[in-house]
Amino acid sequence: MKRVVRQSKFRHVFGQVVKNDQCYDDIRVSRVTWDSAFCAVNPKFVAIIIEASGGGAFLVLPLHKTGRIDKSYPTVCGHTGPVLDIDWCPHNDQVIASGSEDCTVMVWQIPENGLITSMSEPVVVLEGHSKRVGIITWHPTARNVLLSAGCDNQIIIWNVGTGEAMISLEDMHPDVIYNVSWNRNGSLICTSCKDKAVRVIDPRKETIVAEKEKAHEGARPMRAIFLADGNVLTTGFSRMSERQLALWNVQNMEEPMTVNEMDTSNGVLLPFYDPDTNVVYLCGKGDSSIRYFEITDEAPYVHFLNTFSSKEPQRGMGYMPKRGLDVNKCEIARFYKLHERKCEPIVMTVPRKSDLFQEDLYPNTAGPDPALEAEEWFEGKNGDPILISLKDGYVPVKNRELKVCKRNLWDQKVAKNTENSSPANKPACEAQSTKPEIDMQAVLKEVESLKDLVSSQEKRILKLEEQISKIAI
Repeated sequence: MKRVVRQSKFRHVFGQVVKNDQCYDDIRVSRVTWDSAFCAVNPKFVAIIIEASGGGAFLVLPLHKTGRIDKSYPTVCGHTGPVLDIDWCPHNDQVIASGSEDCTVMVWQIPENGLITSMSEPVVVLEGHSKRVGIITWHPTARNVLLSAGCDNQIIIWNVGTGEAMISLEDMHPDVIYNVSWNRNGSLICTSCKDKAVRVIDPRKETIVAEKEKAHEGARPMRAIFLADGNVLTTGFSRMSERQLALWNVQNMEEPMTVNEMDTSNGVLLPFYDPDTNVVYLCGKGDSSIRYFEITDEAPYVHFLNTFSSKEPQRGMGYMPKRGLDVNKCEIARFYKLHERKCEPIVMTVPRKSDLFQEDLYPNTAGPDPALEAEEWFEGKNGDPILISLKDGYVPVKNRELKVCKRNLWDQKVAKNTENSSPANKPACEAQSTKPEIDMQAVLKEVESLKDLVSSQEKRILKLEEQISKIAI
C-alpha cells in the first residue's frame, strides 16, 4: 500500500510564545524602510536596531536581561545615519558588525557582561561603499572575513583583521542587491537583485558560476539562500503578486526543481534555514505567522510542515544559532520576534516523551571555531565548518579579543625603497619598522579602554555614595 502521510519527525513541531516576563519590553524598534531582519541573536546576546535621533544605534542585551528595558540603557551608537543591518560573528560571540546609511561598516567588540556605558568607538571602521550599506554577513568558516553589500550595487569582502577591502565585485549587479548568502563552506555566494535575477558567484575568482534571470516574475523583493546540499532556495512573488518559494539546482538553473505558491500578501518573506535538520522557516515582514517547510531529496522536495500564528505583526526577526538552544526541552529553533515596542522570543519544539538527549534531532552542528584564517581563505583554501556535539549542552568558550592590525602604508613604501637599494637588508628593515608600530598601537588601545573603564566606575562609585548619604540622612 502506498503511504498516504509522509513520515517526518518534524511533522508535529509547534511554536510557543514565552511568558511576558521573559520578553524584552519598551524597545523602540527602528522604523527605517529597509527589508532586513533588524535583529541578530547568539548564545550570549540579542541585538536590536532601534530608533535613534541624530544618527543610528542598536541595543545589545544579554539574553537574561528580560523585562522592561530602561530608556537610558546604553546603546551602540557610532553611526551617523540609521543602522540598516547587523550580524554577530559566528566565531566570537562578542563581536558584531553593522552597516548603515552613512556608507560605512563598523565592527564592535561588546564587553563580556554587556554594555555598561554607550559605545561609540568601534574596533574598526570599514570604508569603501559610496552609498548606504544594507547587507552585512560574516563568512561561515573563515575567521575575520566579512561581506558587505550596498546600494551602490557593489559587494565588498573585507579582512577585518587588517581593515582592508580584499575583494570588490562591482559590475555584476545592474541594480539594488536584495540579499547575499554564503554556501556551507563559504566558497560561493548567491545573490538576489532588483533585476529579478539570482546569481551564484565565486567571489575569489570574481566570476558568475550560474545565473537565472526572472527567477520570480513579480516586482517585489526576492531572497535567495544556499542549502546544505548546494541547492538554492528562493522566495519571491509571481506576476499576480502571489508569494512563492522555489528550489533551484545550481548545475541547471533553467527550470526550478519545484515552486510552491502560498498567498497574496505583500510582505517580503525572510527565510531562516537550519542545515542540521533541513527545515526552512519563512517569516514575512508585516505578517503575524511563521511557516515552516522540510527540504528532502525526494520529489516534491519541499514539504509544508505547519504554520505558527500569533495576533501581532512582526517588524523583524532574530534567529538563534543551534548551539544556543535548550536541547533538554527538544527545542529545534528559537526566534526573536520584533513588535513595535518589544521583542518576544518564540520557541519551536518537537514533542517527545523521553527526557534523554535526542540524537536524531541534534546531529553535530557548526561550532564557534573557525576552520581557516582569513589569509588562508583569500589564498584559495576552503574548509567545512568544525562540528560540535550538543549532547551535554553548549558550553561557551572564552572569546579572544578582536585585534585589528592595519597595515602601515608608509612602512610599505619604505620597505619598497630599501628593496630597490639593498635587497640584503630588506627583512631586518621590515621587521624593525612594523613590529614596534603594532605593539605600540595595541598598548595605547588597552590604556584607552582601561581609562574608560576607570572613569565609568568612578561615576558609579559617586552615585552609590550619594545614595548611601541620602539613606544615612
